Amino acid sequence: MNALIATDLDRTMIYSESALAAPPGPDSVCVEIYRDAPLSFMTQSGVDALTALAARTPVVPVTTRTRAQFERIMLPGRPFRFAVVSNGGRILCDGEDDVGWRAALQARVRDRSVPLADLHADLLTRIDESWVRATRVADDLFAYLVVDTERQPADFLASWNEWCVPRGWTVSQQGRKIYAMPVGVTKSAAIAEVRRRLVDDGALSADAPVLAAGDGRLDADMLESADHAIRPRHGELHDSGWTIPGLAVTRRAGIAAGEEILAWFAAHTPDSPTPDHTALDIPVPDPAFAEK
Repeated sequence: MNALIATDLDRTMIYSESALAAPPGPDSVCVEIYRDAPLSFMTQSGVDALTALAARTPVVPVTTRTRAQFERIMLPGRPFRFAVVSNGGRILCDGEDDVGWRAALQARVRDRSVPLADLHADLLTRIDESWVRATRVADDLFAYLVVDTERQPADFLASWNEWCVPRGWTVSQQGRKIYAMPVGVTKSAAIAEVRRRLVDDGALSADAPVLAAGDGRLDADMLESADHAIRPRHGELHDSGWTIPGLAVTRRAGIAAGEEILAWFAAHTPDSPTPDHTALDIPVPDPAFAEK
């Protein structure tokens, strides 16, 4: 029996300089360059751990980033057979877009949510340049804002959520970004499809567990649907006190949490070698961790 590992990227596996919780040190490895400048980092220990993990068990990167944004990342362990981008809006198989998945998803979205154009038109009536730095439509699928949190009206999120929910949209704020996502677009649905395919072609045993990690509200459904889940001691879920039965939480925050998550994955992957916890300076995970 092996396992399927599904991991969020930003602020879970990779970290911008502002999310590191410490200045980049000699152990920091740049894994993304944007506009000729380093943008995202892992530690060398994290790079080594993810490379080793991906060599022996299926690892699926899962992100709200679009395909183009995801492909900027030089993620250790690549190439990955499957990746999930646009919050589950697209599945990449051997680097190519799965058009069948996208077509089926768009049909579900049409059935359950008002059109993106309607949502965007309403959004523009609620915002102004005094607190919104950018408005984006991503992958012709969802919308998000980049905001000045100190100037953001206190009632904006609740007010817009009241409009969105009955129209088949969900609203989530992750730091400076506020997302509006169709209810049919989820990371958990895409991971379930990837797992089905891996089982069907014999790459994954039918009883293989799904292990998942993430830090934000848009990761919550993936963590809930996994057999075992972990989140870092930072981010939207941590700040709200979010938990589920059996959930593991890292001891540390920032980039060090990424190392801890990888050690947890390794320790809870059936038939895997024992990880070097001493090198990572984290507690040895309890092998009898709670079942969900």
